[in-house]
Amino acid sequence: MAAAGSTGVVLVALGANLGIAVAKFTAAAWTGSSAMFSEAIHSLVDSSNQGLMLFGIKRSARPADEKHPFGYSKELYFWSFVVAIVLFSLGAGFAIYEGIHKVMDPHKIEHVNIIYAVLGVAILLEGYATYKAYKEFNRRRRGRGFLTALRQSKDPALFAILLEDFGAILGLIVAGIGVTVADQMGIAEADGIASIVIGIILACIAVFMAIEIKALIVGEAADVATQRGIFEIVAAERGEDRPILAINEIRTMHLGPTDILVAASVDFRDGLASEEVEATTERLETQIKARFPDVRRLFLEAQSVDAHAAALADEADHEAERSGADPKDVKAGLEEAIESGVGSKMSPGDAQKQTTLVTARPKSRKGRKRARRNKG
Repeated sequence: MAAAGSTGVVLVALGANLGIAVAKFTAAAWTGSSAMFSEAIHSLVDSSNQGLMLFGIKRSARPADEKHPFGYSKELYFWSFVVAIVLFSLGAGFAIYEGIHKVMDPHKIEHVNIIYAVLGVAILLEGYATYKAYKEFNRRRRGRGFLTALRQSKDPALFAILLEDFGAILGLIVAGIGVTVADQMGIAEADGIASIVIGIILACIAVFMAIEIKALIVGEAADVATQRGIFEIVAAERGEDRPILAINEIRTMHLGPTDILVAASVDFRDGLASEEVEATTERLETQIKARFPDVRRLFLEAQSVDAHAAALADEADHEAERSGADPKDVKAGLEEAIESGVGSKMSPGDAQKQTTLVTARPKSRKGRKRARRNKG
């Protein structure tokens, strides 16, 4: 459903921008307006970006294979990042260059009424495309603030188009102001200044997109509501008379907008039959995927609390050695990740117990090995 909605938004934006680009190039050639020429380049870049988005959506839908066992969902993130780079380098760069050139060599704009007509039609078309994108975005943000929902969105195809459309409307307004000042007040440089401002707007949008999409490429967790819901389902199997004694940690990662990977470590009750472990795992997978269809893969690890604490400490040491960071900082980061993924959703008593389990392990690698030998 989400993918279909994003594809529809991209197609609407692509159709609008192609038509607008043709009209703007025609008007720019006829009138000699730098702002209009920058807007034409803007629309052409937007059209190219939307083509890349459609390509990315199609590529990301390919099924998993031997080389990519988790599928190709992240391709959408890659192509969205390319869109941000293209928007910055071509759209913003060319608009700023054209504006500086016009400021240094100003000349009068001819046939201004044509520009006004094209700007008016462009605003209507861009307004419709923006409305469609905002409507789909608003349907998904679930009561969150606009900026918060934008930053937490896992679908770059949607928020990139929304940002591009907003940027396009702002650019049209700026172009209209620049042309009006140049025409009515005789300040020819205003047309070039408007082009520079349009370039700055595009650059800001591109930088924001690049930062947000980079986080998705690196790997972002599912939203808090999803994490909390997954924990609640697993926690329902926890208790003295239930198969699970403790939840060590739950980690989630978006491989794509509608493709979530879940890895959970739990301590099963001692002496539990393998059949019951399998039944519990199957029951959890069924319930989690039924409630959260975006969860495509669930991996459940049976691990004692002590073994998990030791493994987490080893992970912290390895990361510290690899990155050259302070082991204490790495350890604190891992503990914070566990607390946000599990501890913050526990009762106060459980959260306190979890924190104690994580921080009470021996601090040195030799100390942990000695403790495991003594326990054995």
